[in-house]
Amino acid sequence: MLNKTPKSHAIGRDFGLTARMALTLVLLGVAYLALFGLLLIAGINPIIVIVLGIAMVFFQYYMSDKLVLAATKAKVVTEEEQPKLHEMIDRISAAAGIPKPKKIAIMDEDAPNAFATGRNPKNSTVAVTTGLISKLNNDELEAVIGHELAHIKNRDVMVMTWASLIIVIAGYLMQMMFWMSLFGGFGGHRRSGGGQGNAFAIMMLVYVGVILIYFVSQMLIMALSRYREFAADRGGASVTGNPSALASALRKISDQMSLIPEKDLRQVEHANAFFIIPVLKSGFLSSMGASHPPTEKRIQRLLEMENTLRAG
Repeated sequence: MLNKTPKSHAIGRDFGLTARMALTLVLLGVAYLALFGLLLIAGINPIIVIVLGIAMVFFQYYMSDKLVLAATKAKVVTEEEQPKLHEMIDRISAAAGIPKPKKIAIMDEDAPNAFATGRNPKNSTVAVTTGLISKLNNDELEAVIGHELAHIKNRDVMVMTWASLIIVIAGYLMQMMFWMSLFGGFGGHRRSGGGQGNAFAIMMLVYVGVILIYFVSQMLIMALSRYREFAADRGGASVTGNPSALASALRKISDQMSLIPEKDLRQVEHANAFFIIPVLKSGFLSSMGASHPPTEKRIQRLLEMENTLRAG
């Protein structure tokens, strides 16, 4: 029955997970400082670059829900169209202590999946696929909704968007310095005077430094994203009081997606980072750059939470 009230349980904080997230943010802070230093060394006005980066991130921050809904072709549904889904999300939102999401949407996709987006709890969106509704039982669907609402409560869209500012800035600098090098902006094509040669060497070092910061920051942000997924699993399981249901849902979603043709999954691949499980799995070499932790590790942690609840 969809009218069952979720039993909220305090599972407790994972201090190891919190420490890893904090360390990742500190390392990102160091990367920001390094990038700022490189801007000064290169003689590039950091204010202009940072303002441009912030403008791009602001656009992404305020438009994220509209952009993802358009990309996934998710249709916003009213309470009259989907009363049971609205009722479930309303109850779990109350249990989580946040407002009901402003928009509830459904994607006409056989692949079972879900996502949450929005700049804050008052302006949030939760979307599920038709495949998720048809393939999960009520407890599993409730658990997935709990996970997505935990993302909203934790303000993960805001955290990840602003954490990604360094990638936006570094990416912009990489492009700018690439074109500068092509058109002689480094001064290296002129041989007269040692000063110009030194300037060229400095700019090349700055260029290499920006590239390194870009890729290191990318890895740090993906690590932070994986930690936020673990935190959303924990938060959702705490709200519903049913970690094993979320573990079962993750298993079903993963198994079902393996049966769907890759060409169909690629149609929604651009929203991979938002889904509860990526539609296309990363290979071994790209696992460090994955936005989600391995499903098996997530299931293992959830079953450990279930054992903790039973023991308590």
